[in-house]
Amino acid sequence: MCGIAGFCRTAKTLYPDAHRTWVTAMGESIRHRGPDAGAVFLDEGVALAHRRLSILDLSDEGNQPMVSASGRYVIVFNGEIYNFQSLRMELESEGVRFHSRSDTEVLLALFEKQGAECLHELNGMFAVAIWDREERALFLARDRLGKKPLYYYHADGQFVFASELKALIEMPLVKREIRPDAVKDFFAYQYIPDPKTIYQNTYKLEPGHWLKTDGTSVQVAKYWDVSFSNISSRSQGQIEDELYGLIDDAVHLRMVSDVPLGAFLSGGVDSSAVVGLMASHADQAVTTCAIGFDSKKFDEVQYARQVASQFQTSHYEFTVKERVADSLPYIARFFDEPFADPSFVPTFFVSQLARQEVTVALAGDGGDENFAGYSKYRTDAVENRLRSLFPLPIRRSLFPMLASVAAGVPGRLGGKAQTLCQTLMRPADEGFYLTNCFFRPWLWDQLVNDSFRKSTDDYDPADTTRRHFEAADTEDHLSRILYTDIKTYLPGDILVKVDRMSMANSLETRAPLLDYRVVEYAATIPSALKLRQKEKKYILKKAFSRMLPDDILYRKKMGFSVPLASWLRHELYPVANRLLTDQDGGLSYCFKMSRVAELWQAHINGDDRYTQELWSMVVFGLWWQRYAPC
Repeated sequence: MCGIAGFCRTAKTLYPDAHRTWVTAMGESIRHRGPDAGAVFLDEGVALAHRRLSILDLSDEGNQPMVSASGRYVIVFNGEIYNFQSLRMELESEGVRFHSRSDTEVLLALFEKQGAECLHELNGMFAVAIWDREERALFLARDRLGKKPLYYYHADGQFVFASELKALIEMPLVKREIRPDAVKDFFAYQYIPDPKTIYQNTYKLEPGHWLKTDGTSVQVAKYWDVSFSNISSRSQGQIEDELYGLIDDAVHLRMVSDVPLGAFLSGGVDSSAVVGLMASHADQAVTTCAIGFDSKKFDEVQYARQVASQFQTSHYEFTVKERVADSLPYIARFFDEPFADPSFVPTFFVSQLARQEVTVALAGDGGDENFAGYSKYRTDAVENRLRSLFPLPIRRSLFPMLASVAAGVPGRLGGKAQTLCQTLMRPADEGFYLTNCFFRPWLWDQLVNDSFRKSTDDYDPADTTRRHFEAADTEDHLSRILYTDIKTYLPGDILVKVDRMSMANSLETRAPLLDYRVVEYAATIPSALKLRQKEKKYILKKAFSRMLPDDILYRKKMGFSVPLASWLRHELYPVANRLLTDQDGGLSYCFKMSRVAELWQAHINGDDRYTQELWSMVVFGLWWQRYAPC
């Protein structure tokens, strides 16, 4: 796992004496991603930087930037290619000779033979940049699911790329101009969906895409997508066996490492299954790490202990208590665009704990999106059934009136009833967006200031959900919802959170349930075997019933939740109060601060209805302090 950065510039705007200084600064800004080694490569109008976290082939032979055997190509690479050993054997049979044991050299040799087509052969997580000295072209690619980040800026003859935004803005010619519709996206989703970023002319390369540029023109193409159109006709027993075997192989592939390796363990189905499979392949005790809270409502360590005991792991725990207030500003700075999933806090601490024992940790990410594990899928199924009971004209005339009535009911019940009525009067995709929107539209309308309203009034964040929902190659409702989350919530929230928090601690994380073979296989499983009445992840639980006890498989899912309302009133009060009452701070860019103060006072007085909105304002304020344009 590493960090990459660089730029490609047109001949008319060369400042060759400054290139080394600029690209070195870009690399240094992401040193946390790769503290073991760092180097740069310079060519006319081109510069590449690499920071290395040594995982495979710890010798200097694995350092980057790496030049191909022919001398034509130069690579900087962030990630792991899990099937590199089999690929290497194939290349050696064709006469290719290698000088290291690294997957980087294998990837470089494969690209030299096949170009962009080599991406179809890779099983891994990666963000890669390859400079072609002959064509004078830069090639970038990102893995299928978006496990590794890749940002780029393109304007005025400048093309700049990096693993993180903070490296991009080290380049003096990159302009930091806030993109208003991205701000609106952030408050709706709590992250900024691909391909946007918080800045103008700055983008995320979308998962499953490659890009080619000479610094002036940019070509972007998709090389992979997941299909839900080929539904399996196998028996449930066959599916259980095949799924178990596929996940087992994915775990085994991810246990190749030249440094200590362990796992995150929450005691949920996904992480417990991963740990159990690791234990079956390991020749010594697996190292596991768990995070707890000083609140029974949010604490899951008892389940993690149970699984650790079952598989006789070397188990470590940390309880999040008083360190939250002191740590939040430091932790939040690793997100260089606004990001408000509160579980980034425990994710940082579990990564910090794991790094004390290992350099690589396997995690259970991906199980919920592949097998319908979130409660929101069950909620959506109920809403969709209700929606089908009423013709569209009736829904559009009846439910707005009911929503108005519900708005007058105090407390959470009234808010939920209002959202449900507003959801039912809309099409399925918009309903899914509205139910899961983190900043309720009616509250946004009350808070947004006149200036920001004018700049964003014609933009609807639901467009992102709608676009992906319609792009799914299926008419099955649940499959379209899962496809939407795989394209939005998974890369925009879950994988960003894990990447930034693990990399903040120089820890590599691997997700077997996001092996593209598992994702493609899961897409063929009938929806009725994923969400079966009220049972979420039905088929995954059945597949692992041979390994895990019922009280782990069928306990109520807590998720990686945090006591957010309490934090804001107590541990985080000083930080939150300063940001939410600052009349000239970042929140005044888009909100009426007098109205924000009213919400904050209501929360202090015990009203929890606006907890998530207030939290998103706090993290936006923290981001603004560090990264907003001067």
